[in-house]
Amino acid sequence: MELIAKERDRLLQRSARFIGLGSTAVALVCFSVPGVLQLATLLSALPLFVVLAFSLYRVGVNQSLVWIVLGILSGLGILFVVQLPGEDQASSSLGTAIVPLAAGAIASFAVVLTASVGRIVLLVVAFLATLVLAELAIPGPVSVQDAQIMIGWVLAAVFGYWLSASIPRAARRIYSIGRAHRAERQASETEAQRRQGARLLHDTVLATLTLLAHSGVGVAASALQQQSGEDARLLRQLRLGATPVPQSSGVYNLEPVEETALGTTLESVKQRFGRMGLEVSWHGTGQVLLPSDVLDAFLLALAECLENVRRHAGVTDAHVTITDDESTVRAMVTDAGVGFNISDIDEARLGFKDSVVARLKDVGGNARLFSSPGAGTTVVLEVPK
Repeated sequence: MELIAKERDRLLQRSARFIGLGSTAVALVCFSVPGVLQLATLLSALPLFVVLAFSLYRVGVNQSLVWIVLGILSGLGILFVVQLPGEDQASSSLGTAIVPLAAGAIASFAVVLTASVGRIVLLVVAFLATLVLAELAIPGPVSVQDAQIMIGWVLAAVFGYWLSASIPRAARRIYSIGRAHRAERQASETEAQRRQGARLLHDTVLATLTLLAHSGVGVAASALQQQSGEDARLLRQLRLGATPVPQSSGVYNLEPVEETALGTTLESVKQRFGRMGLEVSWHGTGQVLLPSDVLDAFLLALAECLENVRRHAGVTDAHVTITDDESTVRAMVTDAGVGFNISDIDEARLGFKDSVVARLKDVGGNARLFSSPGAGTTVVLEVPK
């Protein structure tokens, strides 16, 4: 807000300087037209024009009251000088020449005189003094020049007030939008953490509990004991407020790696499922480097696919084919199991939808599923390098 206030003041100052200097130049040209002023009077007013122009320049840099008052007094001094006794010019010509000075050069100070009560008082006094001196040069009833002078002052004051009031209001709206954005981002981050926690529990603790619910059929007691120990360590980390990062399926640590060879972690997945009674055959690429976050998502999605084979396919072996090109790494998980009808998958099931599809989507990947009853299942996983 402080920076915005400074920018607002700078805009007000530069606006006053631009309007004032332009009007001063126009007024000097008008007074220089032959027949409007005597040469001696014009020469007498020139120093005041210099002071007025310098004051306007300084106001554009620093809106101190010293420069504002000096500029207003020099402008009023010009209005006084051009009406010194001895002038015999036509009042209409002089009135026309006075308008740029009174309605533009002097009125430009009104742009920076709306910020406080004291400045508003100075604005009113300067306006009345300008109007009185201009009226002396234009005798008779209210003329067009008088109306132009009043309009010039009103426009300058309204412009200054509008700019002073609208910028803080816009800044408050921007701040409100930013606060709403931060709240939305925090909610999104909280939701992402919740989903990550749900995936971790689904891939570890819930899988182990499922094994226990089926009395560990088909799984060696040592493998079940090792898996339970890993899950217990994970739960302790979560309870202490840590955010475990999966390094490989079934293994979590708190120190993520920047880049890991895929081949060195596929073996751990194979060994884990081997202990649990599912023989995994690997084909294709042996070594592929992936960023840590992409590797984590890829391996966990792959492990979830193999877990589905172990639970639901009714077979004891699966095949995983790893391929890659310049931009993508792919894994094709196939089994010759019972298969299923894809349209019968419950949308509320967390396993494939969240632990595979959503997990890969988070790192820019995708998953495709092919299956039919009695024909086995194939899942294609893709992640960017």
